[in-house]
Amino acid sequence: QFSFQENGWGAALAERLVRKCDVVNRGLSGYNTRWAKLILPRLITKSTGAESTVAITIFFGANDSALKDLNPKQHVPLEEYAANLKSMIQYLKSVDVTEDRIILITPPPLQESAWEKECLAKAEKLNRRNATTGEYAQACVQVARECGTDVLDLWTLMQKNQDFSSYLSDGLHLSTKGNSFLAAQLWSRLEKKLSALPSLFPYWRDVDHTNPEASLL
Repeated sequence: QFSFQENGWGAALAERLVRKCDVVNRGLSGYNTRWAKLILPRLITKSTGAESTVAITIFFGANDSALKDLNPKQHVPLEEYAANLKSMIQYLKSVDVTEDRIILITPPPLQESAWEKECLAKAEKLNRRNATTGEYAQACVQVARECGTDVLDLWTLMQKNQDFSSYLSDGLHLSTKGNSFLAAQLWSRLEKKLSALPSLFPYWRDVDHTNPEASLL
């Protein structure tokens, strides 16, 4: 949901793709795969126009991996998380979105000390662990492997820079730098799919001002 905020990764992709295609945001803050699986058929249908869909990203795990005893509302068991991802992929295939157009994104790493401060401010205990998030990230990668989709392993990539805290605004959510990193990583996977797309309508200097109909109709 936050990806279309200022400096968000969704907004960055939308800016790059102006006059090529629309970037549609169906992110829902706080949701997990259990809930997303249920509402997906209401968000994407055959009438949505699968044939004109270039790519769909599925980005879950940060909420599913919340610790069950401390955050039972958002927590989804690891095996169910993987099954839910597979279910969403199968649904998309049933409405003619092929697996080569699906990109799974793992949850980013969790910076525990920063997120603990956020929890303590709400009189709560630390309700997530980076090692646990990593198990969900690994499951996401495995689902992509089994289902033949692409995957962006954000959890691993961000930790190649040992101090990954700058990628996160509060230990959990992406910072401006984290959004930029995700947008760049996604673009490297999307560029081949999108580079061949024509621009919608000619550049203004190429319009015949004496006969605009000839250029525009």
